[in-house]
Amino acid sequence: MFTAFLKHLFPRVVLARNLKITYTFCLGGMAFTVFLLLIVTGCLLLFYYTPSPDNAYKSILFIEENVFGGKLIRNIHRMGSHFFLILIFLHTLRVLLTGSFKFRKYNWVVGMFLLLLVLFEGYTGYLLPMDQLAYWATQTGMELFKIFPLGELIVEEILIPDGVGGPLTLSRFFAFHVFVIPLIIMILCVILFYRIRKDKGVLPYL
Repeated sequence: MFTAFLKHLFPRVVLARNLKITYTFCLGGMAFTVFLLLIVTGCLLLFYYTPSPDNAYKSILFIEENVFGGKLIRNIHRMGSHFFLILIFLHTLRVLLTGSFKFRKYNWVVGMFLLLLVLFEGYTGYLLPMDQLAYWATQTGMELFKIFPLGELIVEEILIPDGVGGPLTLSRFFAFHVFVIPLIIMILCVILFYRIRKDKGVLPYL
């Protein structure tokens, strides 16, 4: 009874004892934090970005040269996307190497969907500046995607109906990058965190 009273009185001590800092500590949590940072910086960039083939690159230049802190915000968003992908990959690798997926198969499936979505999210964002690097990188990626089953149909009918750099293609990449994929990622994160809490993960053993 006295021990229960101490645990209730000093929950932070119990939490610190059970959540020890290791080299793989909270990779998923750090990835989610970076995701929130990407949402904030992305929303700030939306105030000036224009999703049209003729004005997209001009709006990027305007953000970097004329908006106060614009270049910093864009660089944070760009570097954050790299860190987000790295953290998700390391977290997935840790789960795989430690065999955790064997005990939480549902979480493993959700996590793999998240990894694929993060890859596609970064890919859709790559075209938005509409410079030469973005154009040719997207063009190469679309040609590779056609190799997969139904790939050519998906590419020509859904992703780039009027070719890379076309107004409809840019609008669809913009919609995927800004709204569709982040919304799905957020929903899957909520499901994943709910399952982790339900399985008594990331909790003090009271």
